[in-house]
Amino acid sequence: MPTNKPVIKEVIIVEGKTDTAVLKTLYDVDTIETSGLALDEETLGLIKTASETRGVIVLTDPDYPGQKIRHRIEQAVPNAKHAFIKKKDAIGEKKLGVAEARTEAIIEAINNAVTFAPTQSSLSWSEFISLDIIGDKARRQKIYETFNLGHGNVKTLFKRLNMVGITYTQIKEALDE
Repeated sequence: MPTNKPVIKEVIIVEGKTDTAVLKTLYDVDTIETSGLALDEETLGLIKTASETRGVIVLTDPDYPGQKIRHRIEQAVPNAKHAFIKKKDAIGEKKLGVAEARTEAIIEAINNAVTFAPTQSSLSWSEFISLDIIGDKARRQKIYETFNLGHGNVKTLFKRLNMVGITYTQIKEALDE
């Protein structure tokens, strides 16, 4: 039965049933639920298979457990795409998560999904240091948001910038805006 919803080719990895329900109101999509931190080897195997056949997009809650799940999937499936919802856009009345996020924030996250692919470094550590972002959380956050890389610490930012091939010049331009 045809639907007017956009069709997503990849399988989206979410934490639970409510996340799936919200996504299905917006898209014609298949999901795999991790059951939160209870992500087991069987589910990880299913995610690996989906990544080989259709591709996967990881969309976890913007909190610590969500980061742990994302990291575990990233280790098992390095070619997975990642979609990030900003914390401020995912706060509900009593919870923080994908299911509580604003519709526009979910759509933006899916549209800006990025693939972390191990490539040659696009940014050296000395260039990174010269950007004066190590001790400046606001500058760091601006880079995370400008390039849709989620959130995390300094090391995570450096790693993700290199994974998606962002150069020193691109970062400098973003910070100068």
